[in-house]
Amino acid sequence: MSTDDLCFLTIAEAAQRMRARDLSPVELTQAHLDRIRTLDRRLNSYITVLGDRAIQQAKSAERTFSQGGQGNRGDVTSPLQGIPIALKDLVYTEGIRTTAGSKVLADFIPEYNATVTERLEAAGTVLLGKLNMSEFAMGGTFTNIHYGATRNPWDTERFAGSSSSGSGAALAAGLALGALGTDTGGSIRGPAHNCGIVGLKPTFGRVSRHGVVPLSWSLDHVGPMTRTVEDCALILQVIAGHDSKDTHSSDAPVADYTAHLRDGVRGLRIGVDRNFFFNGLQPDVAKAIEAALVVLTELGAIVREVDLSCSGKARAMYIAIAYPEATAYHLDWMQTRIDDYGPNCRSRLEQGLAIPATDHIQAQRERRLLLQDYLSVLESVDVLIVPTSARSAPRFDEEETINSAAVTRQYTSPMDLTGLPALVVPAGYGGDGMPVTFQVVGRPFDEATVLQAGYAYEQATDWHQRHPQLEITTP
Repeated sequence: MSTDDLCFLTIAEAAQRMRARDLSPVELTQAHLDRIRTLDRRLNSYITVLGDRAIQQAKSAERTFSQGGQGNRGDVTSPLQGIPIALKDLVYTEGIRTTAGSKVLADFIPEYNATVTERLEAAGTVLLGKLNMSEFAMGGTFTNIHYGATRNPWDTERFAGSSSSGSGAALAAGLALGALGTDTGGSIRGPAHNCGIVGLKPTFGRVSRHGVVPLSWSLDHVGPMTRTVEDCALILQVIAGHDSKDTHSSDAPVADYTAHLRDGVRGLRIGVDRNFFFNGLQPDVAKAIEAALVVLTELGAIVREVDLSCSGKARAMYIAIAYPEATAYHLDWMQTRIDDYGPNCRSRLEQGLAIPATDHIQAQRERRLLLQDYLSVLESVDVLIVPTSARSAPRFDEEETINSAAVTRQYTSPMDLTGLPALVVPAGYGGDGMPVTFQVVGRPFDEATVLQAGYAYEQATDWHQRHPQLEITTP
């Protein structure tokens, strides 16, 4: 197989081939490192590439396969054994620089791994490197003044998304088979939409945030980003579960996320609010989502109109909660290193100082009411279909007229505030050639149904099989 073919395998395909000894973890890892070297100078999706370390991990995985059993890094039964992945650069990696996209942490080397890092490493993954992101995950701007803009592989003059930008771009370009992102207001789902990949914000508490640089303690989520729904399920299976080191971690049982993945959607009740969520959509986006609903109906799902107008206050709630919580985390640095922050990040932290405690408390009360409203709707339907963004990825020359966070937050922040699981699934391309997606939203801790619905639609279409065409440049 060519390097391109190897780098666009799914995790499931690569795992099957490695178990059959038709593919070497070293070969697969080297193909990704070669592609990163030749393409990422244009995309800027990585902050740190761990070439030598990745090859050593791949060799360890290869020994595990050759031994046919337990090795020193995972087991051959793990579907992630030997799989090259990358992490958003706010996930702690012991002995490896973790910048959070900032100057403040430019030289920070954690002394321990995040829980998700530990779980992925125990499963035998190969860490290719740490991915570019918005400064301290703040979003709101098209670039990172410290590490540069991440460019969209579908059109390098367009934005990859906030704030897990490197994760979205790297996956779309074939620079990793899987990645982790974080989502506080839409930072997994926005880049997934802009770059045309799959991204899952799990239920709040489903995945540990221990060892992940926080933006907002009560809103932060960690989740998988991949090119297919099945791959998303495979990563979630490894990283999900209770962690005593995260005080918000849930002890709710972890489902088998692939057991019913192929069961289809016949009889599944899908809720859609066209009055609130479909207002202001770019025509190409609305057309793609309506077409997706037709596909799901043809597969046997039942589409019902629902009322989610309760989401109208979500953006204001998000600001009143996220900004003060972010400021609380950064307060010491703001007093000693304020000039090391970029203007966008600094502005948001200063806004956090100005938000009264009464506004924060009221927003938290309204947040609970919002969850009650969503749960009431989800008594009559099994999942919701919601747009991910009003439009396709904007161009860099549109930054002065577009707030990058506001483009998606109307559609994504309600799921952060309620903590409900939300999966982004590719649904086609607009007239500008850029990807369009939708979200599947489910009940708390019902990621299995969300993934099942997304998988059924994905397998009935071919959007996930299309990849951007990038010209290879000589290093």
